[in-house]
Amino acid sequence: MKRFFASAALVATLTVPLATLSGVAFAQDKTFVMKITLPTVNDPSSAFAKNFADAVERESGGRIKTEIYPASQLGSIARQIEGTQFGSIQCAIIPPEFFVGVDERFEVLASPGLVDGVEHANRLANDPQTQKLVLALGADKGLHGVGLFLNGVSSVIAKKPVRSLADFKGMKIRTLASKFQTEPISRLGATPVVMTLADVIPALQQGTIDGSIGSIVVFTPMHFQDAAKFVTETGQPPVFVAVEISKKWYDTLPADLQKIVDSAAAKEAAAIHPKMLELYNNARKGWTDIGGELISLPKDDQSSLMRQFSSAIDDVVKSNGRVNAFYHALSERAAATK
Repeated sequence: MKRFFASAALVATLTVPLATLSGVAFAQDKTFVMKITLPTVNDPSSAFAKNFADAVERESGGRIKTEIYPASQLGSIARQIEGTQFGSIQCAIIPPEFFVGVDERFEVLASPGLVDGVEHANRLANDPQTQKLVLALGADKGLHGVGLFLNGVSSVIAKKPVRSLADFKGMKIRTLASKFQTEPISRLGATPVVMTLADVIPALQQGTIDGSIGSIVVFTPMHFQDAAKFVTETGQPPVFVAVEISKKWYDTLPADLQKIVDSAAAKEAAAIHPKMLELYNNARKGWTDIGGELISLPKDDQSSLMRQFSSAIDDVVKSNGRVNAFYHALSERAAATK
């Protein structure tokens, strides 16, 4: 009997680690699918998506299989964000201001005047303290932030040329559903019209709006010239992009794959800037090659525009304590990286 119980104890002792090892082996062998969604195509976000997907597949040895869905193939931006929160989509590459429904502080990155140019914006996006601030947003709402980069700077596309501040008066201009865009446009004497990106071209063609805030890196590849020919390069606000992973999906990954996703996103976000500049310059040239016009405001008008934008943002943030605190924290990082 003693020999029987001793043998049984030995079997039990061996069974536990064997079961554990079996579970580890299963996790190591399992293949995970990462669907990557973004609203644009043939722009810096698209280039990042490809580089990120390639890096994840390569570094995971094929244990993570990636699928890229550009141009809102998986639904509206709101649906893309919800899908990422709930896990049906594993990665969203979208400007942070679209995440305002998740946390209103996301929209602070779209503040006009936050940065004074493309290189300043790139330094801010790569600043570790800025990333710590921004990528933590949404952590309690199903999002795991892994990357931040500059997609371009904003311009105003319009059916008629906007050559001075006076030309903005009376215009209907598409904006995002954010006071960080609607209030500055109102200060110019224009009427902000909240609208999704996919609706802009038909709205311009039908006369629902006279113009839209956006970026030349989106206007040219998405053929906005079919609806309007004039782009006034205000340079404001910056168009950053946040890379958000579904926390629900991320938590199912083994630790080594989590590390690969995190490191690949950070590495590719930091490396995308030269490609962004290339695409930005190509988009500007492409716009004029197809007969479009690029317009710069007179120096005094540009200075006045920035004063009005800054005043509008000051008024917007002071009414909300959480947003105000985040705005000043981010402004400090912008000053430190200038």
